[in-house]
Amino acid sequence: MYDYFLGGAHNFEIDRQLAEQIASMTPNLADTMRAGRAFLRRAVRYLAAEGIDQYLDIGSGIPTVGNVHEVAQDANPTARVVYVDIDPVAVMHSKSILDGNEWADAIQADLRQPELILDEARKLGLIDLSRPVAVLLAGVVHFVPDADHPGDVIRTLRDATVPGSYLVISHSTYEDQPQEMLDAQKLSARTATEITLRSHAEIAGYFGDFALVEPGLVHLPLWHPETPGDVDEHPERFGAFGGVGHKAG
Repeated sequence: MYDYFLGGAHNFEIDRQLAEQIASMTPNLADTMRAGRAFLRRAVRYLAAEGIDQYLDIGSGIPTVGNVHEVAQDANPTARVVYVDIDPVAVMHSKSILDGNEWADAIQADLRQPELILDEARKLGLIDLSRPVAVLLAGVVHFVPDADHPGDVIRTLRDATVPGSYLVISHSTYEDQPQEMLDAQKLSARTATEITLRSHAEIAGYFGDFALVEPGLVHLPLWHPETPGDVDEHPERFGAFGGVGHKAG
C-alpha cells in the first residue's frame, strides 16, 4: 500500500483495494505517506552530510520512490545500505531492484528480533557495527504492539551501535488527529499489521539517551524543511512525528 500511495509500480491488486478503501476515509492519507518518505529522504541527506556511510533500514518494504540507497549513494557512491523487511515478497522484489548494486542488499527479518537483524546484517559484510551507523525505523514501530515491547526492541538496536551513530524514527500518533484518521487506524486491524498510535512522549522515549537533533521530534514537514514550500500550514494533519537522535561519544 505504501508503494501504491507513493506512485510506485511495486504493488498488487489487494494492496490497491485496501489502500483506496482507507483513502476514502482519510483523503489526505497519500499526502501523509509522501510526507513520511520526504522526511526519510531529508534525514538521510542530513546523515550523509554528517559523514554516515552505512544505513540499516528496518521495515523498509520495497525500496521504491525516493529510496535510501539512492539518496545515500548520491552523496557517497560507496555508502552501504541494508534493507530489512518481514515480508518475503518485499525482500524478493528488493533484491531484484538492487541487483548489480554491490553496496546495498536486503534481508528478511522481523523488527521484533533485533539480535537476528544485527547478526544477518553482519553476515552480508555491508554493516560494520564497530563504526557509526544509522538505524532507520521509518513508519514501522507503530506496527509493533505494546505487548511486543517495542521500547526493549529499540533499546537493543541502540545498544548495538557505537558513539557517533544515529537513530531515525517516524511514527503515527493520535495527538491532534481528526476522527477520520482514528477510524482509518481501526481499519488497519483487518490486516496482519495493525497500527498502534502513540503519543509524542511515548515516541520520544524510544530515543533513549540519544540526543535529539534540532528541532527535535516534530510533525513530519517541520523536520529540516528544504524549502519554504515544504512546510505545510497544518503539519499536524499528517498524523505522525519524526526525529533523528545522535549517540554522543
